[in-house]
Amino acid sequence: MEVQALQEVEKLALKKHKIFKQSKTRYLARAALASMFIGFGVIVAFKTGNPFYVEHSPFAYPIAAITFGAAIILIAYGGGDLFTGNTFYYTFAALRKKMAWLQVARMWIYSYIGNIIGAAAFAFLIYTTGLFDDHSVNGFLLSVAEQKTLAPTSELFFRGILCNWLVCLAFFLPMSMKGDGAKMFAMVFFVYCFFISGYEHSIANMCTFAISMVLDDPQSVTFPGVIHNLIPVTIGNLIGGGIMMGWMYYYANKPFFEE
Repeated sequence: MEVQALQEVEKLALKKHKIFKQSKTRYLARAALASMFIGFGVIVAFKTGNPFYVEHSPFAYPIAAITFGAAIILIAYGGGDLFTGNTFYYTFAALRKKMAWLQVARMWIYSYIGNIIGAAAFAFLIYTTGLFDDHSVNGFLLSVAEQKTLAPTSELFFRGILCNWLVCLAFFLPMSMKGDGAKMFAMVFFVYCFFISGYEHSIANMCTFAISMVLDDPQSVTFPGVIHNLIPVTIGNLIGGGIMMGWMYYYANKPFFEE
């Protein structure tokens, strides 16, 4: 049931808080690891979808959406600390008075910075491989990245809300399931839904932009364009995870915790 899953959310938030108090450097490292896992998902998704994109096939996005699910499996089972998931976990723990709001804000900032570090490091590693240099391979990624920097601010904001609402559900609902197979299927399916819907995930965008900017066509994605995207998307993600998940589930289940 969801109450049991919410108890797991609270335990997870407190575990992360313990790591943060013990070593902020270790917490940053875990955050960097998470965005590197997202980077793996970005690469496999766009490299798999690119042949379909080149042929103007409608299957480009569906194929990319399916393979991007590798990222959430890596984070869920390989560890890491993702800002977007933390918006849900820490909000719920704070509403339950298990964490102070000031501490929550600090941990959000640290996880976001760690995610940036990981995205930049992963982009550098991809650059050194040379595997993504040719336009016949990177065209799909560059096209999507450029579109993200040109979208209207209000649309990016609301896409960010819907995205993290769905992504947090992808982590939350499997907590009530038994068996790793069912959990992984649910995670991949929900991530497929977010990707195919065109919603905006700040950390996935961060990785996509970082990779785009080290490739052979740097003019397609500019730093002002990246900022234009990430600010409204990050705020939207914060609302999606903090309000639509953290506050909503706290409010809807408050009587059960008071029994």
